[in-house]
Amino acid sequence: MSLSPASPAPSLPIPIVPDVPIPVSPMSPPSPSHAPSSPPNTPPPPSTPKSHPHPHRITGGVPGPSPLPKKNPTMWLGARLDALPTPALAVDRAVARRNAERMQERCRALGLRLRPHVKTHKTLEGGALATGGTRRGIAVSTLAEARFFADGGFDDILLAFPLPTGRLEECAQLAQRLEAFQVLLDSPEALQCLRQRPLAGGKRWLVWLKLDCGNGRAGVRPTDPGALPLARAIAEEAPGEVTLVGVYAHCGNTYGCSGVPAIQAIARATTAAVLDFVASLRQAGVPCPQASIGSTPSCSHPVPEMSELTEVHPGNYIFYDLQQTLLGSCQPQDVAIRVLTRVIGHYPHRNQLLLDCGWAALSLHGGAQTPAGCATVEGHPQLRLAGLTQEHGLLEPVGGRMDFGRFPVGTVLALVPFHACATAAMHPVYYAHEEGEVVALWHPVRGW
Repeated sequence: MSLSPASPAPSLPIPIVPDVPIPVSPMSPPSPSHAPSSPPNTPPPPSTPKSHPHPHRITGGVPGPSPLPKKNPTMWLGARLDALPTPALAVDRAVARRNAERMQERCRALGLRLRPHVKTHKTLEGGALATGGTRRGIAVSTLAEARFFADGGFDDILLAFPLPTGRLEECAQLAQRLEAFQVLLDSPEALQCLRQRPLAGGKRWLVWLKLDCGNGRAGVRPTDPGALPLARAIAEEAPGEVTLVGVYAHCGNTYGCSGVPAIQAIARATTAAVLDFVASLRQAGVPCPQASIGSTPSCSHPVPEMSELTEVHPGNYIFYDLQQTLLGSCQPQDVAIRVLTRVIGHYPHRNQLLLDCGWAALSLHGGAQTPAGCATVEGHPQLRLAGLTQEHGLLEPVGGRMDFGRFPVGTVLALVPFHACATAAMHPVYYAHEEGEVVALWHPVRGW
């Protein structure tokens, strides 16, 4: 079954979170234990949690205090969000946990295994939430991620990226080290590379055939004449060296949809294409144990036909973002991350506020796809980002004059990013909080 490419993503209206101002109370001066002269590994005493019905909502009125410099990020444990150095990426841990549990429940209901993709957060903590604490069965995008999660006690890791033949030795090291390190390929040349580097100790390369079922990125199309022979070659040419684990398709074309019915139509078509190909393999006598598809939009509203697969591999869902909200994958209250920023200047002649957050802390992705640009300002639908440079952001009203008195210099605002994956990749630490108080620091892996 061949699929036609998705049409370009339409410009969609922004879902509005009602403006419910929550005053930010000024914090008392830091105690000596908070001062820069403190021992570097001594965390501050936890602050008393405040009642806050919207822990992400940090709205104008009273500016947050200017934070003192702290060399050790762990010293921010126990701090309120408005005390953090900005720009900062904040993760609502309870929301992320709820998103993870909901996806696990969807998969249980369909009888599917969930192989969460960890490329969105790239953290051990996020991986533990996504796997329900098992630390088994994940997908990664880079070898750096694979090593990082292996070092963190994870196993059954799939490198969900076409086999990097120039880095085959790194793949071999992971395959020898782990119980199950799995790779994708979509060409006879990649298969020959694997065969030229057999594993030791009786181990075999665990291979998924990557299918392109309409996404138009990597993969062999299931209708291509060479698809079935390639699958047969993986399964039969060197059974002592290479094993065909299954077929894998990413329905990333769901990101071009507007609304759940369109997303489900693509999920249904992708599922059918994958299952038809698996049936053809089995009819030809080629064993193919596993069949996997995935994307956060398709797995957030799965169709019943997906129960005939063996697993799915969504990733963004643990955070969600503005893009997923616009697509219909989630509700605004399901988005777990915010980029915190401070007002650093008033420019009445331009009718603009200046922020300390630029494109080095907030991805520009989505800037041309929504009226709000690459982020919305939580609690302030009357404001929009007018532009970003590397370290500066310009904020202006959608219409009329800016109420500068409502946003004094020092006011902390929360931005909801269009794309969580791209924005999170810009931050060296995530401040995980519960009800607005920092309870953990998540350190993502970087590089490739």
